[in-house]
This record gives sequence, structure tokens and C-alpha cells, in this order.
Amino acid sequence: MNNIIDCIGNTPLVEIRRINPNPRVSILAKLEGNNPGGSVKDRAALNMIRSAMERGEVNKNVKLIEATSGNTGIALAMIAAIYGLEIELVMPASSTRERTLTMEAYGATVTLLDSIEVCRDYAEERGSKPGYFLLNQFANPDNFLAHYKTTGPEIWRDTNQQITHFVSSMGTTGSIMGNSMFLKEQRAGIQIVGCQPTEESSIPGIRRWPEAYLPKIYDASRVDRVMDVSQQHAVSMARRLAREEGIFAGMSSGGALHCALELAAELDEGVIVFIACDRGDRYLSSDLFADI
Repeated sequence: MNNIIDCIGNTPLVEIRRINPNPRVSILAKLEGNNPGGSVKDRAALNMIRSAMERGEVNKNVKLIEATSGNTGIALAMIAAIYGLEIELVMPASSTRERTLTMEAYGATVTLLDSIEVCRDYAEERGSKPGYFLLNQFANPDNFLAHYKTTGPEIWRDTNQQITHFVSSMGTTGSIMGNSMFLKEQRAGIQIVGCQPTEESSIPGIRRWPEAYLPKIYDASRVDRVMDVSQQHAVSMARRLAREEGIFAGMSSGGALHCALELAAELDEGVIVFIACDRGDRYLSSDLFADI
């Protein structure tokens, strides 16, 4: 009989039919909101905690701590609950109330601060103290190795090895790093495309990091192309995903689809897979789906 951990991964891969204007190019959404914690971050959270436990770095006498913009925190809270571990999650105060309530429902302590950069500094300082263990998704190889071990192989299998382009929003960059590692090993010509916000845009789950805060796991050589997406386009596409494709996902998923559509317009043929990072119900207290 499965427990909740066994339900992480093997998420559906579905075709975008109504929004895609190029019939010669398939655009497929990897529905990571179908993970039990509701996002792609379930994979990294499980691999980071379980690997640290296997190495003897984490046990029930250690308090986990991590800075998060939301989805990673929910996933870590869920996994910590399963293993009976104490965890403090540090999150920007601007995050939606649903996120805080969900983390607290799993038993986590939530600390709200001004920005993700401030949260990262706080978590690193506290994580250096005795009795704490900083998971540090921004520098932890177990983040991207989760995708090397699971997401990439699933995409390769479920496209019948026909994928030509992989598109992912870039936050911690774990998803794009791990998938790039695996997919390029299968066929070097697969193009890896990252999405980042335009300078003036704020898109939850996607960041345009200042140099000092660029995730240490990020290797620019593993990304063939970086595309900018505006907040307006990300919002518009998240709304269209729900109304036209029946896929209820967040703003970062809309941003990734926008980039996938721009890419499809350039191609004569191909199979594009993009990551639909989470579920839209994480954003109901925001204005993402308001006034439509």
C-alpha cells in the first residue's frame, strides 16, 4: 500500500490544444500541481530531506530551516511532517495567505519577513547555529538531482523520446538544471529554455536574481536560451490555461507557457514540454484570477 511519498512524481503530461496556434508543433504541459503537496517542489523537498537523513545530517534532534517563496515551504512542511521533523519556514510577508496556512496545517513554524533576499539571509544566519540544519535549496545539489532522477526520465518516457525543447521558469533553478542534465545525456540536441521576469515584473516562483543571490546550483552552460516574460503575459496565460485548456495553474506556469508559445511560433516542427509548476488555488486570495 502506498504512503503519500509514493504519490510524488509520475505526474501527467498533457497536450495544449486550443491555445497552441502551430499545428506542426506539440506543446505539452507537465502537470506538477498533481503532486500531493500541489507543486513541482515536492520532488526537491523529498530528495533534500531524505538524502540528508541518509547521510546522517538530519534527525529528530535537529530543527530544519529554509527560506522559501511558498511552494518549497509547503512541500518541505509536508515531508517534515511525514518524518516527524521540526521545521521553520521563512517567507516574504507578501506571500498569499493560503501558503502560510498550508505550512502551518502541516505543523511548520512560519516566519514572515520583508523579501526573499532578507529571508535567505535570516535562514542562513540561523541555520549556522547548533541544533539547526539549513536545507538551502539555492545551493543544495539534492534540489536539482531530484529532477535528474525523476522528472527528466518521466518526460523522456512520456514523449516516447521525441522531446525537442524543454521550457521551465527559473526560481531556484533546480528544475531546469536537473532536467537539462538528464535530457542532454539522452540527446544533446534537445534545447533547454529558461524563463525569467522582465525587469519591471513580479511573478511568484520566477526570479531575476541580483548577482549576489544567484543560486549556486545554477550553471548557465546548461541553458541554451533564456527568455523574458512580463507579468502581464504570465497572468494572461495562466487565465487562458484555466478557461481554454481546463488547467488550473499559477502565474509561473502561465509565464512558461507564454515562452513555449513564442518558441513554437519560430519552429517548423517539434515537441515542447513546459513545467506547469503548481495549482491555481495557491493564488485565490491574490488578483491572479480576479475580474476575469
